[in-house]
Amino acid sequence: MSELGSSYKAHLLMVRKRSSLTVEVYLRELSRLEQFLEHSGKNPLTASSEDILAYLVNRQSEGLSRTTMARVVASIHSLFKYLQLEGLREDDPSLLIRTPKQSRTLPEVLRPEEVDRFLASINPGSPNGLRDRAIFELIYSCGLRISEAASLTFDRLYLKERLLRVTGKRKKERLVPFGDDAHYWLEKYLEEGRPHLAKGKHSNLVFLNQEGNGISRKGIWKRFSGVRAAAGVHAKVHTFRHSFATHLLAGGADLRTVQELLGHSDISTTQIYTHIEEDSLREYHEEFFTRN
Repeated sequence: MSELGSSYKAHLLMVRKRSSLTVEVYLRELSRLEQFLEHSGKNPLTASSEDILAYLVNRQSEGLSRTTMARVVASIHSLFKYLQLEGLREDDPSLLIRTPKQSRTLPEVLRPEEVDRFLASINPGSPNGLRDRAIFELIYSCGLRISEAASLTFDRLYLKERLLRVTGKRKKERLVPFGDDAHYWLEKYLEEGRPHLAKGKHSNLVFLNQEGNGISRKGIWKRFSGVRAAAGVHAKVHTFRHSFATHLLAGGADLRTVQELLGHSDISTTQIYTHIEEDSLREYHEEFFTRN
């Protein structure tokens, strides 16, 4: 990592309170930018607006989606704001570059019976199976992000009270209750599965891999992919979070409550799930009340 990268990382973590995942993305983009500018004998301190635009055009030529390009532009804006703040630049060459307008695409959501089919496809006959059932029951029951499930520690789990204390994006904490099914499988995993996975090691992380270390995000995704294939369900891990929110709204929960449970800073982020519910209602109406 360059000297600039080191100081920028500290700024993102300590001052901006960005998550480790966001910091990783921003630093990766900084490294790409430095490599691109190096060919013309420049760096982020000497780059012009034309240089930054040329870099973004180059990134766009890689076939990136609008969402990914929006993240790239956001990271560039963040970098040059930092350079100005530190007095390393007087101007901001990214100032006139706008974030690509996002088209509204509704997130994919599973129907309750599809969630049930997925969970029932997990074989709980092994420590790994018990862990997988507990993880995905908890993700669905609490609307967790995959990173939140992977980083769950015992000091944030209140099993008797059926609550989790979750640290989400920008270090924002929230208390989330979980249901009977999640409680049953989590308790069973802790009693029967986790001791075998721990292999005598001490770890404060709830979910472990076969080596006795905390299971990674990649590890959870790999396990999800295997179950998904067996269940015949087309989804991503994050689909469970979307399904959690949509099913809550369908059950009568108010938007503010769902916002708090998901840890959204802005309620407009949560409102997209009301559109999903509207679309679902329309589909049900057309299916059962179609006029001949």
